[in-house]
Amino acid sequence: MIERLLHDLELWKLISIPFVAAVVGWATNWVAIELTFRPLEFLGLRPWLGWQGIIPSKATKMANTFVDSTMHRLGTVQELFAHMEPARIAEHITEMMDRRLAAYTDEIMFYNHSALWRTLPDLLKKRIVEGVRSEMPRLVDNLMAEIGENIENLLDFKDMIVRHLTGDKALLNRLFLESGKAEFVFIVRSGFYFGFLFGLVQLAVWIVYPVWWVLPFFGLVVGYATNWLALNVIFRPLRPVRLGPWTLQGLFLKRQPEVARVWCRIVTREMLTVRHIVQALMNGPRSDRVKTLVRKHIEPVAEAGLGLALPMAQLTVGPRALEEIRNSIGEKAVAVSTEPFDHWPFNEERGKVIEDLLRERMESLPSEEFQDLLRPCFQEDEWKLVVMGGVLGLFAGLAQLVFVFGGF
Repeated sequence: MIERLLHDLELWKLISIPFVAAVVGWATNWVAIELTFRPLEFLGLRPWLGWQGIIPSKATKMANTFVDSTMHRLGTVQELFAHMEPARIAEHITEMMDRRLAAYTDEIMFYNHSALWRTLPDLLKKRIVEGVRSEMPRLVDNLMAEIGENIENLLDFKDMIVRHLTGDKALLNRLFLESGKAEFVFIVRSGFYFGFLFGLVQLAVWIVYPVWWVLPFFGLVVGYATNWLALNVIFRPLRPVRLGPWTLQGLFLKRQPEVARVWCRIVTREMLTVRHIVQALMNGPRSDRVKTLVRKHIEPVAEAGLGLALPMAQLTVGPRALEEIRNSIGEKAVAVSTEPFDHWPFNEERGKVIEDLLRERMESLPSEEFQDLLRPCFQEDEWKLVVMGGVLGLFAGLAQLVFVFGGF
């Protein structure tokens, strides 16, 4: 009896139905995730023959959503910059610039007034450098304080984020992939289990009504429904719901503290760094305002440094010397303004301060707002993932019909 069952080909064909459905569910969900994030750039012939990952293809929109739907809930740019402590930033700038001060002074003076600089005694040159050094902390501190007070007018925060994320689509992907890692694993694995359950229904229907279209139809249903169910189980229900001995809540929402930790670390180490903020200030759409501010605060260094040499400067090159040197100092300050922030330990230190602030606020967000961290990744285009799952399931059902059950 058992041997006859083992050799019953029709029985094995029937047994294969739920397992094929499980594989279809797993495969369609895996493909859906892969096509959400990859490839980073369009692969194929534009506009229709090819594909680009849904997230990378909408990098600009996603970056704008990141600023509008997420960052504004966690703090204003002025608040974040204040938390970075402008006075501490000024101290770091002074420390880093102090090491190069003699070289910068020599370069500015020699380039603009080499005749004067050659005639000055070494002792006087040393006193000029010391004069600059003594004034630098106060001037830089005043500069950072004014930038902190006016950061909203000096920094186009949205432009900074959009430029950064559209220029680094891999980072945009990581924001979602790393913070939602557990959810994406669930989507893929759940496809197998949901697919198997749908396959049992498919098996029952096939036994009662074995017509050719049942297999491809259920393949379409399995591919469509497993994707739809997985996406909804991640985000629904928003708040914990008691169901007998179980408590149900969207998987992403249940992991709010863990997601906040991962997400905030990426944001504060690779996006909202002091280095990136300073670069955006100096090179962004409002950089003219920032450069004017830098010159205003740093150019007075000329008076402090050249105080002792001023009479000789006027005799040697005329009364315009001080003004030319002042302008040169301002231009040099603008040119080297980002150099102190190529210092990884300082960026790490300030990043940790902001990370703690953002994580605390993110952990306290209500579920409705917290879901918007990952939900926009799918919401607008999740129909594509669901439909894609259905189409792949349809083809899998046709293949099962042809290769397992012998065709139409």
